[in-house]
Amino acid sequence: MRVNFTVNGRQQEADDVWEGESLLYVLRERLGLPGSKNACEQGECGSCTVRLDGVPVCSCLVAAGQVEGRDVVTVEGLADFAKQREEHGHGGACGTGGGCGTKGVTTDEAKRWAAKPGDSQTGEGIELSNIQQAFIDAGAVQCGFCTPGLLVQADALLEENSDPSDQDIREALSGNLCRCTGYEKILDAVRLAAARQSEAV
Repeated sequence: MRVNFTVNGRQQEADDVWEGESLLYVLRERLGLPGSKNACEQGECGSCTVRLDGVPVCSCLVAAGQVEGRDVVTVEGLADFAKQREEHGHGGACGTGGGCGTKGVTTDEAKRWAAKPGDSQTGEGIELSNIQQAFIDAGAVQCGFCTPGLLVQADALLEENSDPSDQDIREALSGNLCRCTGYEKILDAVRLAAARQSEAV
């Protein structure tokens, strides 16, 4: 079958897709976007997390046919996605258009956002998003295998909750496994990104 969908702000078409083929396989093998990692193939590790219509999902569990006409943001498009969100005033507890009393964004609002095309399909040569820079500055990356999924999930957390508690962070990232860091630096990175996000408001 043929699948047409948007990836990181660009219309994509994948031909000869097998019915049981995963979105992860299509992204990595057919579209040349290796950021989402193939680890457990059971939705247990979070290494393949992408945003589907704004909502974080394990791409290994999503059948490619399910994304027909939908919008996908991978780690390669995360910086553009975050930049567009900032330009449109979305994200954070006070930036959702519903006032400071409203926490997070609705699924319908998230579905309207899409990353703008960058100079590179792989995200190279563009300014990093807040969470990406925080991961570097806090030393939260070791082997890097889990990092793409953690970045996508942490970005979604900070979009919904601009001032997360440690418990909020731990809960949001509980589906993302890391075998190198011991998690403390990852928590530091999310705290740093949240602090920088609040300073920028």
